[in-house]
Amino acid sequence: MTSMKKNSLKETSVQIIKSTFMLIVALVYVFPIYWALTMSLKRPVDSMAMPPRWLFVPTFHNYLTVWLKSDFLRYCFNSFVIAVMAMTIGLILAIPAAYILARYRPKGDRFLLFAVLSTRIVPQITFMIPFFIFFRRLHLTDTYISVVIMHLTIILGFGIWMMRSFFLEIPLELEEAALIDGCTYSVAFVRVILPLTGPGIATTAIFSFNYSWNEFLYALVLTGMRTKTLPLGVYNWVGYEEIQWGELTATAMLAIVPIVLFYTLLQKKLVSGLTMGALKG
Repeated sequence: MTSMKKNSLKETSVQIIKSTFMLIVALVYVFPIYWALTMSLKRPVDSMAMPPRWLFVPTFHNYLTVWLKSDFLRYCFNSFVIAVMAMTIGLILAIPAAYILARYRPKGDRFLLFAVLSTRIVPQITFMIPFFIFFRRLHLTDTYISVVIMHLTIILGFGIWMMRSFFLEIPLELEEAALIDGCTYSVAFVRVILPLTGPGIATTAIFSFNYSWNEFLYALVLTGMRTKTLPLGVYNWVGYEEIQWGELTATAMLAIVPIVLFYTLLQKKLVSGLTMGALKG
């Protein structure tokens, strides 16, 4: 009995330590969001106070300013169009490429995979300079096309690596059974393989949309007044002489809402997709 009590106390102590550590990590990650939220509800005199004021009278004036005196809705529309286009085109191109690399293992597949991965290794500015010259000569600056193409340089590499890991999880016998039943390769792929990779597609779509929605550098260089995106809308509140912290954080908090809704709708598929794709690489 004594040994059992000692083991029980030891397990309880370990569990308390783990829970405390996880709580501290969660607070570290949540605190910046909490700080931005409180800043968005403060008056300028409260947001600039030193030491910081933890107790204050909240105001929604910053949100009203963002909503009524800026082009917030146009920025949201531009970001949404670019993110959806980049995500959709990225999935359409990444899924068949990943399937071929996973199933048929063409010659030089290791080199191809490294080339795909290199798009995530090389700094963004390396792609930006030649592409900017290219787009400017084609008069494609300040258009959705140029920004979508630049986002695809990152989304495609990520999508191919993610989807390849999901295709490796699917037994080859399922395709062979579909072919024996009279399906063609394309029908077996559409009716058998794709439904099984639903969580992987959802996971890839979420991360691709999130990247495109939050991307700043390419949008800063390639967009203009017509196609300015939401991250640039946040940056608008950074002036030469001062930073309007209330309006800036209010815009940032409003920009989080679509991403939170997107994650909420696909949360179950995201979790199952991450666990499924993590088994093989």
